Amino acid sequence: MAFTDMEIAEAHAAAKDGVCDGLYKLGLIYSTGGAGEVDLVEAHKWFNLAALRGSSAAKDCRKELADQMTTMQVAAAQRAAREWLDRRH
Repeated sequence: MAFTDMEIAEAHAAAKDGVCDGLYKLGLIYSTGGAGEVDLVEAHKWFNLAALRGSSAAKDCRKELADQMTTMQVAAAQRAAREWLDRRH
């Protein structure tokens, strides 16, 4: 699944504002390689943040990714999500 540069920029802008749809879309972008290479850690981070905002689809995607990741990768993704949240406060 390829995303246009405009879609990627819009998702980043929405995610910066904490918009759930933007967070979820970034998870999709990173999980599918829509911005280049697949990055499961980054995808998990964005799905985790969207799940925290109430997205049930993000919860499902996060679970699917976690099943494909090592414990260390999941921990890195969770740490990245916490750091993102900390920077917003």
